[in-house]
Amino acid sequence: MAPRRPCFGPVFGLILPIMFKALHKRFAAALVIAAGVLAGAGAPALAHPHVFVAVKSVIVFAPDGRVTGVRHSWTFDDMYSAFALQGLGGRGGKPSQQELDALAKVNVEQLEETSYFTFVRAGGKRIEFGPATDYRTTVDAKQILTLHFMAPLKEPASAGRAFTMQVYDPTYYVAFDLEKTNPITMASAPAGCSLNVIQPAPLAQEYQAQLNDSAGTNISPGPEFGIKLAARVVVACP
Repeated sequence: MAPRRPCFGPVFGLILPIMFKALHKRFAAALVIAAGVLAGAGAPALAHPHVFVAVKSVIVFAPDGRVTGVRHSWTFDDMYSAFALQGLGGRGGKPSQQELDALAKVNVEQLEETSYFTFVRAGGKRIEFGPATDYRTTVDAKQILTLHFMAPLKEPASAGRAFTMQVYDPTYYVAFDLEKTNPITMASAPAGCSLNVIQPAPLAQEYQAQLNDSAGTNISPGPEFGIKLAARVVVACP
């Protein structure tokens, strides 16, 4: 599933580090630049949210039955993919693997500051992530960008009292949606573990109004708005 909707050189080297910082004012400013570039190419003006990401994730278990991390694959929307690929591969050329690897490195280093927009709890306790590993960027035949990386937990976590995960940007500058087909799976899970994906409830009228009011602006609909639209993954093991 391509979502409904990262570049080196003087402009792109600046935008990507800004892109995934927690400081969303800077993030918004970078996207204004992106909007200008895209508008010049005849693309429609960006509304709120500004970037769309389709999420596919694997919850990874160790041999002892504890969760060790989350392996993410994030597919960016077509407009952002086109913007990000400008300046890579020379004039109309295909980006080299070296360029794509460097792009992935920049992304995951900046994403660490936001905990990879991934919020996990074990037994109700928030679990933190360490530096990402096994990161790479791929580009498909339609020039759609996907960022792959492993987000390891700082300490392995038990799923015996429910392990939960949500992927979202709290201020909803980036909209994360789960892929339609098998978005969340488990790797090396102990026998008897279950996985459920709980979709978010429809927005209440007041929150829908907030979202509508923020459309076409660089103003967040709320500091914790993203969680209202985030699916919740629940893993439980015996």
